[in-house]
Amino acid sequence: MRLSKRGEYALRSLINLGIATKVGRSLVRVTELAKAEDMPVKFLEQVMQQLREAGYVESERGKHGGYRLTKPATKITIGQVVRLIDGPLAPVGCVSQAAYEKCSCPDETHCGLRMLMLDVRNAIAAILDCYTLADVVEVTTRKMVTNGWPLPFSTPGNTPAAVQPGENSGRTRAALTSPSEGVIHQLLGDYAI
Repeated sequence: MRLSKRGEYALRSLINLGIATKVGRSLVRVTELAKAEDMPVKFLEQVMQQLREAGYVESERGKHGGYRLTKPATKITIGQVVRLIDGPLAPVGCVSQAAYEKCSCPDETHCGLRMLMLDVRNAIAAILDCYTLADVVEVTTRKMVTNGWPLPFSTPGNTPAAVQPGENSGRTRAALTSPSEGVIHQLLGDYAI
């Protein structure tokens, strides 16, 4: 499974809408979402349309319009969104639960490659279906506040006290993360698999 740009933009936008909700912002314009994550506006509009049609977001027209989540972030799993945008999680069709396709293997029951890919699909599904948008929003905002970054879409009146304007100057986002600091690490601390 490889997350497409469309899938990446959908998830990043939903996370930002979750952050906006958390800081008390009711609507976010698509141009703001695009600017916050350096995404092309026209492409993002198409992604947001797909999310709207699936019932994850709703839009309001007009000068002060924009997008908001239609359901609580606790009710949206990351796996649901990935499947909506990019299709089945299975790396090969013969292990897909939603879009099974017979493979060219003469003995599917005893195929070592199929068994391996089944484990891959199960591991991916277990992680993506375990975490909700709310989990990712919580980890994201906690880490931003800890690192002194302002929360997107917040105004000076609703910015957490730990974040001071200009406090993050001279630091880059890449310098504040390491390969081991995924969502599980943020939620559980150091762990071993």
